[in-house]
Amino acid sequence: MTPSRRAFLSGCAALSAAVATPEIARAALARELAGRQPWALAVADLPGDVGEHALTRLHGRAPAGLEGALYRNGPGQFRRPGGSATHWFDGDGLMRRFRLADGQATLAARFADTPKRRHEAALDAVVTPGFGTRGDARAQVGSPDDANSANTAVMAAGGAIWALWEGGSPLAMDPETLATRDFVTLRPDLKGMPFQAHPRIDPNGDIWNIGLAGGRALVWRLGPDGTLVSAEVLDLPRASYMHDFTATRRHLVFVLQPWIFVGGGLPYVTALDWRPALGTQVLVVDKDDLSRRRIFELPAFAHFHLGDAWEEADGTIRFDTAAMDDVRFATEGAVDLLRGVARPDIAPGRLAHITLRPDGRAELLDTGVAAEFPEGDPRRAGSRRDLTAHVAGERGDRPLPTGVAVRDWSSGREDVFTFGDDQVVEEMVVVPKPGATAERDAWLVGPSINLREGKTELHVFDIARVADGPVVSWRADVALPAGFHGAWAG
Repeated sequence: MTPSRRAFLSGCAALSAAVATPEIARAALARELAGRQPWALAVADLPGDVGEHALTRLHGRAPAGLEGALYRNGPGQFRRPGGSATHWFDGDGLMRRFRLADGQATLAARFADTPKRRHEAALDAVVTPGFGTRGDARAQVGSPDDANSANTAVMAAGGAIWALWEGGSPLAMDPETLATRDFVTLRPDLKGMPFQAHPRIDPNGDIWNIGLAGGRALVWRLGPDGTLVSAEVLDLPRASYMHDFTATRRHLVFVLQPWIFVGGGLPYVTALDWRPALGTQVLVVDKDDLSRRRIFELPAFAHFHLGDAWEEADGTIRFDTAAMDDVRFATEGAVDLLRGVARPDIAPGRLAHITLRPDGRAELLDTGVAAEFPEGDPRRAGSRRDLTAHVAGERGDRPLPTGVAVRDWSSGREDVFTFGDDQVVEEMVVVPKPGATAERDAWLVGPSINLREGKTELHVFDIARVADGPVVSWRADVALPAGFHGAWAG
């Protein structure tokens, strides 16, 4: 189906906001700051860009052959004197680059120069509505990209780094200077269409992604260089919120949780209703013909992130996820997180494995292990794998992860390293060892925030021996807020 921009966006929300005066905003911020805990350093504001500087090696040595850059994206500023974001997902995007070369590591970070950030800097107030932030009447939103905070994920394409969001275009940034270039328009009639935060890459390098608008998804297919191959509209069986999807070599897989769009308006969460009685549906679509589909039924669960899927010879599809009992973290927990308030009543996500049988049966195996950000070997995208890396150690009374783990699905073994409550551990990416092909011939690379020292650190683990701890760690001169997602560029 050929996408119509007007039809696709016809259900997009209009601004609706109550005006909050600067005095009210300052008073609310003072109350919030008063209750902060040490882990709240993860949601502190960064005053400005961070120039490239060498990290201090704490222990170990960089493995031979580990050369490249880890780009990470996430919110970096939430608060301004005249009004502040009220949800963790709504801070201004901050692109980080950890570069490893010649056994050394450096760090640089730069804010995405979006229309939203420029407008709010001029007002010295956060006024733009977002996922959970209401905004106010001073907002200037004429198109989705006027509200685009470019704060969620990162993808390398076409000689640029693309900062990804959920509701609008990718934002191209320079991979060396991290300077903002411009929003990416893949075709003139698709300008401003949503390009979400979790693209999937085929073995041939083709890039698949979706853009969501209620009960329809725009299915993007790009070449390895980021040029558009196709864009088709897919009608969904229900208007579920989807932050992520997954894919096998032959199929796209959409997990339709019972968090349903029931109206318009902003912030985003006001348009959604949690209806667990509906259960969770899984839609499987043929990549070569989007009209060929199957639907599977599972008990109700919520999720943000899925692992790479694979398909077995008999047609069985398997993948993993971080499953939650409900959506209260998105609607309440991420609000309180920004206030420095723990929510012991909201359980963290748990690592789960989903199996879709050729006869239409679907199964969910809940391991009970606290987990988020499931990551697999990029060499095996769309193919069978045994290992899932994930962050670990989060508790209701101690928000945010404290460790990293690798699950071996073939044995059920969980290999875990915990830093302890003095660290906030961020998503780790899997980096294959040069010239190697075995799944255990890889590293895990990612940052943490050392709360005791007030500094960001970078760690490298051997994926085959995570419990042994990092093989090398470095420390920066600054603490960056916790990011969301990253990508390795070798």
